[in-house]
Amino acid sequence: MPAPQPTPISSALHRACLAARTAADNKGRDILVLDMRSCTPLFDFFVISTGTSRRQLHTLAEETDAALRADGDTRLGIEGYEASKWIVQDYGDVMVHVFDPDTRDYYKLEELWADAKKVDWERED
Repeated sequence: MPAPQPTPISSALHRACLAARTAADNKGRDILVLDMRSCTPLFDFFVISTGTSRRQLHTLAEETDAALRADGDTRLGIEGYEASKWIVQDYGDVMVHVFDPDTRDYYKLEELWADAKKVDWERED
């Protein structure tokens, strides 16, 4: 009997939109998905959201990871969880950023990567 094959993970776009929907379901604010494929070869999509408290930032990160794991993805790394001002989760082709309001305003990733196309994540899939 052949060994079972692992379930292939969904496309990067699908997973980025899933991360955005998960942030919305957990009351994340100002959710944005950026298509980075024309800007850098390092990753395909950024998902950016804002939380209003340390607890909410942790919830956004944890629930996003749970949703992406359920979809077959594996988080390669996480940074900023303890400081809880900017949590970034690395899924290889998708990077998920969760900010507190002041830190998001300071770094302005959406302006830094202004050439990236914004994805209408609410209409995708």
